[in-house]
Amino acid sequence: MPLDPQARAFLDQMASMGGPPLHALPVADARALMTAMAGMSGTRDLPLAKVENRTIPGPAGQIPVRVYTPNGTGPFGLLVFFHGGGWVIGNLDTHDGTCRELAHGAGCVVLSVDYRLAPEHKFPAAADDCYAATAWAAAHAAELGADPAKIAIGGDSAGGNLTCVVALMARDKGGPTLCFQLPIYPATSHALDMPSYVENATGYLLETDAMVWFWGHYLANKADGENPYASPLRAKDLKGLPPAFVITAEFDPLRDEGELYAKRLQEAGVPTTLERFDGMIHGFIGMSAIMDQAKTGIADSCAALKKAFGR
Repeated sequence: MPLDPQARAFLDQMASMGGPPLHALPVADARALMTAMAGMSGTRDLPLAKVENRTIPGPAGQIPVRVYTPNGTGPFGLLVFFHGGGWVIGNLDTHDGTCRELAHGAGCVVLSVDYRLAPEHKFPAAADDCYAATAWAAAHAAELGADPAKIAIGGDSAGGNLTCVVALMARDKGGPTLCFQLPIYPATSHALDMPSYVENATGYLLETDAMVWFWGHYLANKADGENPYASPLRAKDLKGLPPAFVITAEFDPLRDEGELYAKRLQEAGVPTTLERFDGMIHGFIGMSAIMDQAKTGIADSCAALKKAFGR
């Protein structure tokens, strides 16, 4: 299909601003750019009972988190959310709007995790933090107004990668038990060898060279990329993982690896729904203020979460 007109308008606006591509920027400048773009979700006025910043214990010190509590009577389902940004950029603020949308739309508690970033903290720091946060959330669900039997994980892009990884870690480590996973256009392989990396190499916000830049900062060496906790597509066995709803975008370098991971989940007997958004670009879920398909993606995600939580 052709590029969605709203996505085209956004890309044209970005091009008119000029400036170097993301992967040509110093890390600090790339982080500032992503933070500056955070307003496109445009949903900070959604009614919620409470939004709270706090810290929880992690493997290398305290992990900052943000807890979003919906209106209504609990106990609620709980979504542990991992933000995108190539393991290098992004924070609680860049994904605040998306987390508010999910908490409000799914009627669940959302625990957003500010995991350690590369290159200061290489693999497996992010994965270890996200697993620790998930284990903490499961152990403290009642304190958060949530049901410990209804713990889900989700995230976009690098956060989608971390979603797949934490699902593997929870299975391999004997817990916590997860009822659902929501990988949104996830990075699942460091190899960058799929057709979508050629078809969508440039011009669609996330570029193939940017993925080289992100993986280069995240991994200490190429051998780490073969580890399933870095590249979940490398996992030999995907049996026993929680049910999944996988979102991909047509004009996204990560499209093929996300769809192949969904296929492998299905082949392993994991109940998995795959939804490709035709005409869309990487990152669109966080652009509900300017893209109608982002609203649809959020609504579909919320519906899947509600079903998983039995609400």
